[in-house]
Amino acid sequence: MIETRGLVKRYGSVTALDGVDLAVARGAVYGLVGRNGAGKTTLLGILAGLRSPTSGSVAIAVARDDVAVLPDTPRFDPWLTGREVVSLAAHLTSGDAARVEAVIAEAGLADDLDRAVRGYSRGMLQRLGVACTVVGSPQVVLLDEPASALDPLGRREVLDLIGRLRGSATVLFSSHILGDVQEVCDTVGILDEGNLVFQGPLEDLLVGSAVPRYLVRCRPPIEPVMVSLRDRPWVVGVDPVDGDRFSVMVASLDDAEVRLARALAEAGARVISFAPEAVTLEQAFLELTR
Repeated sequence: MIETRGLVKRYGSVTALDGVDLAVARGAVYGLVGRNGAGKTTLLGILAGLRSPTSGSVAIAVARDDVAVLPDTPRFDPWLTGREVVSLAAHLTSGDAARVEAVIAEAGLADDLDRAVRGYSRGMLQRLGVACTVVGSPQVVLLDEPASALDPLGRREVLDLIGRLRGSATVLFSSHILGDVQEVCDTVGILDEGNLVFQGPLEDLLVGSAVPRYLVRCRPPIEPVMVSLRDRPWVVGVDPVDGDRFSVMVASLDDAEVRLARALAEAGARVISFAPEAVTLEQAFLELTR
């Protein structure tokens, strides 16, 4: 549905995007993650037609009026009510007016739809922006940090709304909240200093990109055991977790399966349990962008 080839964007001497080859499948929910300044907003702006690339190509397999965009800080005329804002968005996009109240309710604003938006909090404005974005039933939805200003309940409602778009629309959203991306996305792209350092299914990233870890629980004291493990050449790192648990990063799963139990015994550890630690998107992201 969305494809870029060799996409470059420069601002004077600063290269914001450096040869990005993006590929977003039809019906996917694609999460774009990266540090501040990695190029996420620039990339979304180019896809939305709001910025021009320095070089490279962009292809979106639908007409421009089937693409909806939500900026990271949406703003609306303060004298309009929530209902009027979303009704205007429906009118401008030839959307179904009957959907207005439904999408407002899905965004968690049913109790405030007839209230002037000048009294909305930033989080409420963010949810109102999501409602405006989806009311026209676009085929491509571009969201820049859609949940960044929301409280836990608001984030839950917005993430549920994004999840329900899977299959009926193609969603590309950027976020620095990696847990949100891991929860709702089936595909992930990681931008680092303008370079797309990973792109693919979330499962491939979590299984293939991160250093294997084991979570070990021992009777205190655990410090001598950690020191002993750090001296092993096949151990990449040892980090404390809490009072009686620590995480062991190993060069390979084979090393852990063959050597970890023996190394713990040789260190005099009184082991309660140890098991492979589930890799999170945050861990994989940090390992790819260090």
